[in-house]
Amino acid sequence: MKPQQEKEEFVEVKTREIDGKFYNYLVVGLCFAWSVFQLYLAVDAVNTTISRSVHLAFGVGLIFLLYPVKFHKQAQHKVPFYDIFLLVLGVGVVLYPAVEFYSLAQRPGDYLQIDIIVAFVAIFVIIEAGRRVLGPALGIICAVFLAYDYFGRYMPDVIAHQGASLQKLAGHMFLTTEGIFGVPIGVSVSFIYLFVLFGSLLERAGAGQYFINLAFALLGKFRGGPAKASVIASGLTGMVSGSSTANVVTVGTFTIPLMKKAGLSRVKAGAIEVAAGVNGQLMPPIMGAAAFIIAEFLGMSYTNVMMAAVIPAFACYLSLFFIVHLESCKLGLTGITESEYQSKFKIFLSGLHYLVPIFVLLYTLLIAKESPISAAFNAICSLFLIMIFQEPTKKLAYGEKVGINDVLVGFADIFWAMVAAAKNMTTIAAATALAGIIVGSISLTGLGQVLSDLVEQIAGNNILLILFLTAVMSLILGMGLPTTANYIVVSSLVAPVILILAAKNGFLIPAIAVHLFVFYFGILADDTPPVGIAAYAAAGIAKANPVTVGVQGFIYDLRTTILPFAFFFNPKLLLISSLDPLDPYNADGIVWMSNPLEMALVFAMAVIGMFAFSSILQGYFVNKMRIWERILLVPVVPLALVPNICAKYSIIPNEYVGYAIGALLYGFVFFTQWIYNAKLKKVA
Repeated sequence: MKPQQEKEEFVEVKTREIDGKFYNYLVVGLCFAWSVFQLYLAVDAVNTTISRSVHLAFGVGLIFLLYPVKFHKQAQHKVPFYDIFLLVLGVGVVLYPAVEFYSLAQRPGDYLQIDIIVAFVAIFVIIEAGRRVLGPALGIICAVFLAYDYFGRYMPDVIAHQGASLQKLAGHMFLTTEGIFGVPIGVSVSFIYLFVLFGSLLERAGAGQYFINLAFALLGKFRGGPAKASVIASGLTGMVSGSSTANVVTVGTFTIPLMKKAGLSRVKAGAIEVAAGVNGQLMPPIMGAAAFIIAEFLGMSYTNVMMAAVIPAFACYLSLFFIVHLESCKLGLTGITESEYQSKFKIFLSGLHYLVPIFVLLYTLLIAKESPISAAFNAICSLFLIMIFQEPTKKLAYGEKVGINDVLVGFADIFWAMVAAAKNMTTIAAATALAGIIVGSISLTGLGQVLSDLVEQIAGNNILLILFLTAVMSLILGMGLPTTANYIVVSSLVAPVILILAAKNGFLIPAIAVHLFVFYFGILADDTPPVGIAAYAAAGIAKANPVTVGVQGFIYDLRTTILPFAFFFNPKLLLISSLDPLDPYNADGIVWMSNPLEMALVFAMAVIGMFAFSSILQGYFVNKMRIWERILLVPVVPLALVPNICAKYSIIPNEYVGYAIGALLYGFVFFTQWIYNAKLKKVA
């Protein structure tokens, strides 16, 4: 079964399964039309309000068609009358700002009674649509914020405000670009859809299976080969999928059974895939959907967001690879010997064309320095050509005749990839629309300043305590929210507070470090028990307990939890050399590193720090570690990751001395382990 098919089956677990032709034609038609509309937006600018309104209307309409009010066997085989009513009502009210755009523009702030009624009906419909596809958590949070907006004058003094009238609340949340149609859904319209479509096309073309085969060809024969290949395959597919669960399902369907066959337990096989799949959202060039919103919130180019993410992402993946190696050594695992994975060069050549669209994407972003919209559109166009000519080229290579059906295969794959992209986008459209309510509430009530004062009263000036509370908040919210919504909620509430309090404590922190901090912990929520959705997906494939898989996956991902704290205090891990003291929180105030040797040093030490932390957790290096060896590795972690902080508090003269001491300690422990291992082999 193709990876895309596996992914679609997982995505559609809670959707209706109706055999009626009209229903299926309607769903497929809407999905395809949505993708065509988004491609049109990439080549021809449309008014912001109109494009966002139409985008959300497609999402709301598909949700009421695909997702029943409550999932059970009887309801999934028909579309009840109330869902048809909600479909018509929802699409109608969501399109209202687009249809009445010019009329509303002529009377800004002077709303008619019909405007207010439509606005509140739309808010209710969007919350219900979000509940069906995301669960109740985000809708409840939005309802709490709306209540706070209206009843602000009755709140306790510490969080009280004058309150907003129904007219002001309706206008701010629905009839302007401050609430539902604000920045989050704007990014969904302009950037996210195109990249989701790009990933869907790549998977439909067969790139996912190619990456898996390539990883196994390169690593399958080594100790614990299937597990190591799982990490590499998840990293490669994560570069283009930007989804934890899609990563786990696409790659795990193939790798988890092979990991079990190689000797890993069900729990560890599932947990390794969870850790690898979750970290896929950290990998440039696409990362997760929230990365595009980071760029929009901070007013910086997406290219700079990718640059900042490079060292943490690769250090994270290499350390997971190292953990897998340690687990394989502890269990005495061997590699696989199937002949199909021996011809590395042949496998590499078989899918070389899949790399062309990725190179087009990177060239447009990094060298031509065009917008992410142009980059995604160019990559999609190149992928269209590849998919059309892929099958005929294969036939010609084998000396077979090419017919019209071989050409049509490519068009059919493009069509179904566009349909799959729309189905996958329903979740993001609902999440960004609801998150807009929270962002709008903060701008309407001035809640950010209130929270800043409140957090300062609770945590004082202890920046570590504030970061810890932020991390816990992200993990808890992430159990019920998708990564994108989680990031928007927490960053909107807490990011300004962290920056203010960090400055009071003498830390000049780039804003992107704070936003990536929230982003990282939002992603980690995908494997945090008891509701880690990626852990449930992996456990289903591994036939293991999802909570146990989630716990083990989170243990593997503990190494990822130290990275956000590290790059918060050491911006060099984000390739940031220094900040302009007069403009530290603006993108223009960032001075990026330009010395390749310094970049290489920072990256190498980040890897050493992560490897040291992994060995401490696993209790294994070259062999089982003795207590004093684990103790010696403890200072390596801060010396390698945050030497500037060690220097600031006069623990070491400067950060380069810290790097040297950390590397020497790491080398010394490796040498003692190597000698110890040689003695054990001699005795054996």
